[in-house]
Amino acid sequence: MLIAHPDPTLPNEPPPGALPADVEIALEMRALSVWYGARKALDSVSFAVPARKITALIGPSASGKSSLLRCLNRLNDEIADCRIEGEVLVGGANAYAKDIVVHELRRRVGMVFQRPNPFPLSVYDNVAYGPRLLGVKRGHLLDDAVESALRAASLWDEVAARLDDSALELSLGQQQRLVIARALAVGPEILLMDEPASALDPASTLRFEELVRELALRYTVLIVTHNMQQAARVSDYTAFLHEGRLVEFGETDALLTNPRERLTEDYITGRYA
Repeated sequence: MLIAHPDPTLPNEPPPGALPADVEIALEMRALSVWYGARKALDSVSFAVPARKITALIGPSASGKSSLLRCLNRLNDEIADCRIEGEVLVGGANAYAKDIVVHELRRRVGMVFQRPNPFPLSVYDNVAYGPRLLGVKRGHLLDDAVESALRAASLWDEVAARLDDSALELSLGQQQRLVIARALAVGPEILLMDEPASALDPASTLRFEELVRELALRYTVLIVTHNMQQAARVSDYTAFLHEGRLVEFGETDALLTNPRERLTEDYITGRYA
């Protein structure tokens, strides 16, 4: 059973990954540690994610990037031997407080996985799934919600005449934009993306990156990527994780061109072994 343990000894001063005082914070981790059984996947990670910006998480395999994402909307709740210490603040509220409604947290903090995972339903029903759960039953309201989400995901023009077709008939790139539309349909504030372009061809990847930049005008985006060029192209801020620890966090241009830490430099220049 997953249990979060807020630490009363946490310092009141801003954590090492803090943003300037005039930057709006959407999401913050404070001394966040994660165990799976006896294995420690994250070790006292602290940084703040700016609102309506794109923050990239980079680092080698098994550095804790996906574990961190799964903490932010409590997907780790599904893992029996997972234990969490520290705090995750969403809009200033502790995501692990006893009065938090988990399905409401997951509405606010949406998730897009490495490979597209559309439901085996029609294009329309995939996007309408969330609004229906929230009680949107009337035809024109549901139609408007579906169209709005598909437009926001830059997919409407391609599927407007195919809404009754199976989502599984779409290309991989279209399926990935469809699951983004499905997440957007319930009105999130934050989008978590775990290597969302890794299964896409170069043309679909480029289109996907353009979409992510458009989404950041309205939503906070936290994206895991192994691709340094992708991080440079799309992100405003970057966090570098290594063996479960936050090594460095800052504006992407500065971190990728003039890293403060030797380990960061070795990783982004390909000298990391």
